[in-house]
Amino acid sequence: MNEILWTPSEARKRGSSLWAFAEKTVHEHGAAPDDYAALLEWSIREPNAFYDALWDFLGIVGDKGGAAFVAGAGLRDGRFYPGARLNYAENLLQNPNDSLAVIAHRDDGTRREITRASLYDQVSRMVQALRAEGVGEGDRVAAIVTHDIEAIIGYLATAAIGAIWSSCSPDFGPEGASDRLCQIEPKVLLAVPGYGYAGKRIDVSASIHAVAEGADLARIVLIGDEVPEGLSALPCITLKDWLAPYKAEEIAFNRLPFEAPLAILFSSGTTGKPKCITHSAAGLLIQHKKELVLQCDIKPGDKFFYFTTCGWMMWNWQVTGLATGATLVTYDGNPFCPEASRLVDLIDSEGVEVFGTSAKYIDACLKAGLKPRESHSLETLKLILSTGSPLIPASFDYIYRDWKADLHLASISGGTDICACFLGGNPLSPVRRGELQGAMLGMDLDTLDDAGNPVSGQPGEFVCRNAHLSMPVMFWGDADGSRYRDAYFTRFPGVWAHGDYVEKRPSGGYVIHGRSDTTLNPGGVRIGTAEIYRQVETIDQVEEALAVGQEIEGDQRVILFVKMREGHALDSELEKIIRQRIRSGATPRHVPAKIVAVPAIPRTRNGKISEIAVKDVIHGRVVKNTTALANPEALDHYRNLPQLRE
Repeated sequence: MNEILWTPSEARKRGSSLWAFAEKTVHEHGAAPDDYAALLEWSIREPNAFYDALWDFLGIVGDKGGAAFVAGAGLRDGRFYPGARLNYAENLLQNPNDSLAVIAHRDDGTRREITRASLYDQVSRMVQALRAEGVGEGDRVAAIVTHDIEAIIGYLATAAIGAIWSSCSPDFGPEGASDRLCQIEPKVLLAVPGYGYAGKRIDVSASIHAVAEGADLARIVLIGDEVPEGLSALPCITLKDWLAPYKAEEIAFNRLPFEAPLAILFSSGTTGKPKCITHSAAGLLIQHKKELVLQCDIKPGDKFFYFTTCGWMMWNWQVTGLATGATLVTYDGNPFCPEASRLVDLIDSEGVEVFGTSAKYIDACLKAGLKPRESHSLETLKLILSTGSPLIPASFDYIYRDWKADLHLASISGGTDICACFLGGNPLSPVRRGELQGAMLGMDLDTLDDAGNPVSGQPGEFVCRNAHLSMPVMFWGDADGSRYRDAYFTRFPGVWAHGDYVEKRPSGGYVIHGRSDTTLNPGGVRIGTAEIYRQVETIDQVEEALAVGQEIEGDQRVILFVKMREGHALDSELEKIIRQRIRSGATPRHVPAKIVAVPAIPRTRNGKISEIAVKDVIHGRVVKNTTALANPEALDHYRNLPQLRE
C-alpha cells in the first residue's frame, strides 16, 4: 500500500461541499459524512435518488422535470433527466455583478479582467450578432482561438442560442484545423489572425484559409485590431466592428432537453480524420459542476486556474467553473516565459486557490529546480490538479516537499471522450503516493483482463459499467452510430471500454499505466499518428513511416520510424525537413523526439501498419499476436536500438 502523503484535517473535511452533500443525503446512503466509499456506492446503486439530489444541491437553473434517471435495456439506453430543460450559458451567467468573472494573462505580461456584469453584456451583444448571421439552434460555430476572454464570450453566446461550439488552438496547422472544423460545417468562424508565444508572433492566416476553403462560412470574425491583407478576400470582419451595432440587453436563453448538443470535441485522429465527439449541454454542466463543487471543493469567489488551450477538454471543464461562482484565472502562451516561475507567480499575485496543470508541467518544474516553497508564499493554494498523463510518484514527492505540505494534490483522469473525469480526488480522503484517490461519484468503474474478468492489484483494461452524465450524445456525421459503438462498446460488450491500462489498488485508489491503444501522449497531450503520417507522406524521399510513443521518465516521447525510398538515406538535413513539415502541418507537439531509419515496416495481414507490435518491441514486451502480421520478421529491426537508449 502506497505511503499516505496528506490527510485532510477534520475542519477541512467538515467545511467541504462534499461533506455538506453527504450530510444532506445521509438518510439515503446511511453512512457517516466522511465515508466516501459508502457515498460512492450509493451514487451507483441508486442513480435516480443520487441525481435527483445532485441537481438540487448544485442549484442547477432550469426545469428538472420528473425522474432524474430512467434505466434502459443497456448502458447507452439509460436517460438522465428526461423531462428537464436548461441552458448551459444561463447557468454560468447567473448573478451578473461587479465581481470578477475572468482574469486573463498572456506570456507577454498582458493582464486583462472582466466582471460578471460585463461578461453578461458582451455575451448578449454576441448573441445578437450571431443571430444576425443566421445562427440558430443546432448550427455550428467554429473557433481557432487562444485561451482568452473572447473565446469564453464566444462559447457562452453560442450556448445561449442553443447552437454548437467547436474550437481548436491556433497552433494547429492548416490540415489539423480543417480536418476538424470542416467536418462539422460551421456557419461562423471566430479566429485569431495571429498569436504570441514566447516573444514570437505566429501567423494563423493559412489555417483560416484552409477552413474557409472547406466550409461554407457566412462570416469570419477576427479577434484583432484589423483584417490582415492576406485575409481581405474572405468574409472577414473584426470582432469590434461585428459587435458595434448591438447594445447589451437581457438574454433570452434557449432552454433545451438534456440531449441537446453544446460542444463538439475531437479525437486524436489515430486512424484517419478525428472523430467529432458531440457532448450535451446538460451533461457537461451537471457533470462538470459535480466534479468542481464536490470533488474539487471549489467555492464561490475562489480563484480557479488551469493551464490549458482551447483545443483540450480541460478548457471546457475550466469554463464551467463560472457556474460555481469562482473567478477563472487563465493563461495563454509559454508557461516558462519569461522565467520558470511564471505560473507559480500567478498563485501569489492573483490569490489562486485551485491550480490546474499537466503532469508534464510538474515534471518540468522539478527538472528546472523550481522550489516555490522557498520563493513564494502559496498561502491561498489549497488544491493542485494534475492530468494529461499519469503523475509519477516522484512528482507527488516533489509537490509535498518543494511546494506545500498542507495541500490537496489530486491527479485526475478522464478524457475528451467524456469531457470530464472518471477518476480523481475528493476532499474527504487521504492522498497516497502515486495514486489517484478513486472513482468520481456516480461512476461504476472496474479493471478487466483480456477475457473480461475483473482484476485487482494488477493492470487491466479500464471500463465503466454504468451510464454516466457526459457520455457523448453522438459522433457528428456518424449516421448509424457505428463509429460511436465501435469506439467504446465492442471491446467488452455492455460496458464502456475507455482504452486505458489501469491498476485498481486495495485502498480504493488507482494507478494509470498508460493508454492501451496506439494514441501518442507526449507531455500529456493526446495526438494521433495519422496526423503525422499525412505530413511525412508528402516528403518524396520517405516511402512510409510508423510512429509510436516511448515511455521515458514518467512521460512519453514520439519516435518516428521511416522506411526510405530506394537511393535515399536519412541524414540531418532530411530530419530537419521532416520535423519542419510536421510542425507546420500538424502542431509542434507532433514533432518526433527521435527519427530512425528502418528497412521494413511491420503490417497486419489486412495491410495495416502494426504500431502496437512495434511499441511492445521497443519497450521489451512480448508481442502478443505475431500471427496477425504479414511480415513478423520486420520486428527484428526495432529491437535494442541504441538511438532509443539516449
